[in-house]
Amino acid sequence: MKRVINIVEDEKDINNLVAQYLRKEDYEVNQFYTYEEASAHTHDDDVHLWILDIMLDDKSGFDLLEEIRQTNPDTPIIFMSARDKEFDRIIGLEKGCDDYITKPFSPKELVLRVNNLIKRAYKDSNNRIFIDGYELDEEQRKVYSESEEIELTTKEFDLLMMFIKNKGIAFSREKILENVWDENYFGSDRVVDDTLRRLRKKLPKLNIHTIYGYGYRLG
Repeated sequence: MKRVINIVEDEKDINNLVAQYLRKEDYEVNQFYTYEEASAHTHDDDVHLWILDIMLDDKSGFDLLEEIRQTNPDTPIIFMSARDKEFDRIIGLEKGCDDYITKPFSPKELVLRVNNLIKRAYKDSNNRIFIDGYELDEEQRKVYSESEEIELTTKEFDLLMMFIKNKGIAFSREKILENVWDENYFGSDRVVDDTLRRLRKKLPKLNIHTIYGYGYRLG
């Protein structure tokens, strides 16, 4: 699951430039150019961060911030403004923004601020792993697709984690048995194929390649 960022900026060139840089960082970006467009989404609960321009047609980013805070008080918000006035910064901080950047600014600097805010705001998600469209919580041993949990058996999850932690490395069936079932397992190595078949059925987007006559590789 990608982090979702909403940009509200009426200057299309700036809006598009910021969106382009954020998408390169693998964020999902929604772009709004007017107060009214953005206002229709201030109650969305799947947004991880907002970037708001202060000056928006007949209203302001301050008004949007108040709307967002009514239902999502903890969602990080960054203000950006062409006005480098201490008064604006103070108002923004008083109203609850988390950061403030003045135009013109470096898109790379804004991306760094976004990354830092995301890390601080979602510390509990630092153990999440994203692979081939799936989200894994290694600590809780859970797998999600589009926010829906996919039930895996213990060995299916162990096998998945072995591939993820060794992405790009080819493993023979014997080595997989040793890593996932340990050296004391006395059954057939067909258990590897059977477990992987179930894993592929549950996670069809997972990019695991079969190396005929040898074993398997992720990526």
